Amino acid sequence: MAKKSGKGGGDKKGAAYGIGAHEPGPVPRMKTLYDQEVIGQLKKRFGYTNPHEVPRLSKIVLNMGAGDALGNIRFLEAATEDLAVITGQKPVIRRAKKSIANFKLREGQAIGCAVTLRGNRMWEFYDRLVSVALPRIRDFRGVLQRSFDGRGNYTMGVTEQIVFPEIDYDKVEKIRGMDITIVTSARTDEEGRELLRLMNMPFRAR
Repeated sequence: MAKKSGKGGGDKKGAAYGIGAHEPGPVPRMKTLYDQEVIGQLKKRFGYTNPHEVPRLSKIVLNMGAGDALGNIRFLEAATEDLAVITGQKPVIRRAKKSIANFKLREGQAIGCAVTLRGNRMWEFYDRLVSVALPRIRDFRGVLQRSFDGRGNYTMGVTEQIVFPEIDYDKVEKIRGMDITIVTSARTDEEGRELLRLMNMPFRAR
């Protein structure tokens, strides 16, 4: 993806989505959109008769690599802090599954961090992703439609964590990217694509 223009807002720190936010709470507006509009449109498009057939978001998984932490653990700590601020949830550390001598990598060594979002935090993050973060990318022309896995799940890459306004640009130690996987209950890519399109995912024109 292209780089984002400008600097992130420095003092927000994701207050509305901060660590310690509790569920239940106010229904996220993206969940309301899904319940009140998207379900009906999906039923009309695909002819579902069983409510359980209607595709929905199941979870969102964010992965941020920190291979440079092999030389300085502070880089891993910084990546973890950034991901926590973005998601409002404490990340888990990802570790190497096997040793690779050429990269001086040992099995069990920390190489990144990840967060799995469900419930209100998932809906809130999705809203911020499509409404705030993606439009902040410089020369943004939409996300690719082909990045589905054959089972209705969508993965995209963001090259800079500073597209999220919760990140204080002046405190960023290093620009980092992340992979974001949106897991749905859709059975096909067509159903998953339509679900996300109706939920304002800015797909690039074919």
